[in-house]
Amino acid sequence: MKFIERNVTLNQPGSVKLIPEEPDDLWLIYNLISTGDTISAFTSRKIYLSSNSDSSSAPKKNNPVRVKIELHIKITAIDYNKNSSAIRVKGKSLFSNEHVKAGAFHTLEIENKKEFNLAKQNWDEDSINSLTESSNRTNGSELAVVLMNEGLAHIFFVGKTLTTTLFSIDRKIGANKFFETLFSAFNKYVDFDSVKCVVIGSPGSIKNEFRLYLLSESHKLKIKSIENNKSRIVLVDTSSGNKSALKEVLNDIKVINLIKNTESTIEIRLFNEFRDMLSSNSDRACYGLKNVEMALELMAIETLMITEELFRNSEISTRQKYIGMVKSVKEAGGKVMVLPAGNMSGEELAKLTGIAAILRFPLPDLYDLEL
Repeated sequence: MKFIERNVTLNQPGSVKLIPEEPDDLWLIYNLISTGDTISAFTSRKIYLSSNSDSSSAPKKNNPVRVKIELHIKITAIDYNKNSSAIRVKGKSLFSNEHVKAGAFHTLEIENKKEFNLAKQNWDEDSINSLTESSNRTNGSELAVVLMNEGLAHIFFVGKTLTTTLFSIDRKIGANKFFETLFSAFNKYVDFDSVKCVVIGSPGSIKNEFRLYLLSESHKLKIKSIENNKSRIVLVDTSSGNKSALKEVLNDIKVINLIKNTESTIEIRLFNEFRDMLSSNSDRACYGLKNVEMALELMAIETLMITEELFRNSEISTRQKYIGMVKSVKEAGGKVMVLPAGNMSGEELAKLTGIAAILRFPLPDLYDLEL
C-alpha cells in the first residue's frame, strides 16, 4: 500500500489518500471502508455532446466521447470481487460539475495502482490499526501454489489476508501443450521477489514431470528468475488439483518450515490447535458469541479468534462491541487473531459462528453458566 497523504486522529474526522498495490491491499481497503464514508477518485464517463446548427430544430447527439472527471461520493453500498481484484462503491455525488449533478447516484471502482481519497467522520481504533498494519506490512504474497492434475491446473497467491486465483486451465489437451500453457502462466504470474517459495502439488507424478519441464524450459530460454530459485520450488502430494487441496498444502510440514514465521502459518497453527483442543480437551475451547463472552467475563481466554467479517461489522454498535472484546482480551494478557474470510482458517472459523477461543484453564460447565 502506498500512502500519499495521511491526516487521521483517533475518534476524529480525517482522511487518507492511498494507492493499493496488490490484492491484499484491496482486501484491507474493503474492510476499512464503510457506508457513510466519503470517497473521491478520478474516473471516466461517456458524454454525448449535442450540436445544433439549425436553431429551429431539436438538438442532435454526436457520437459519445469519454471524459475524465473527479467524483466525490458518500458511500451507500460496497461490493468486492476478489476474482477481478476490484472494489465497487456506490453512492450519491456530493458536488456538481458540468457532467455530474449533486445527489445523483454513481459508482466508483477501486483497483490496484489507482489513487483515491477516503474520508471518515470518525476514525476508530480498529481503522487506525488497519492503516498502521498496511503501512508496516511488506508487499508480496507469502506463497505461490500450483495445484494440478491431468488437464487441470490452478495458480494461487496465498497472502496474509487473501488467497487469489491468478490462472486456471481445465480442459483435455496434449501433455506438451498443457505443460507449455502452464509454463507461460507460471512465468507471467510467479515473481520470486514477491513470494517466499512456490509449491507444486498434485496426486501422482505429474507435479514432478512439470517441475522438470519448468526447469528445462527456463534453462533453454535463459529465464534466470526461475533457474536461480529452483531450490524454492517445493513438491507436495495432494489428493486433487482443486482449490480444496490448498488446505493440504498449508498443513504440509515442508511448507510450514519454509514459511513458519509468516502470519498465515501462525493463523493456521492456532486454528489447528483450537480444533484439536475442541476434539481432545473440549473444556479448554469454546465457540459462539455467548460462550466466548462468558469466558471473557471469567478472564479465561488465552487466544481469541474472530473473523474479519464480524470484527469489522458495518453496524457501528456491533463493531464497537467486538473491538471492546478484543481490547479486553489484550489487556488481560491474551492473544487475538483476526482471521480474514479470504484465507483457509477464516473460512473454517466462519463455519463455527465466526468467533472462538482457546482457554487458559478448563471451564467444564461453560455451556450451562449464566453470568
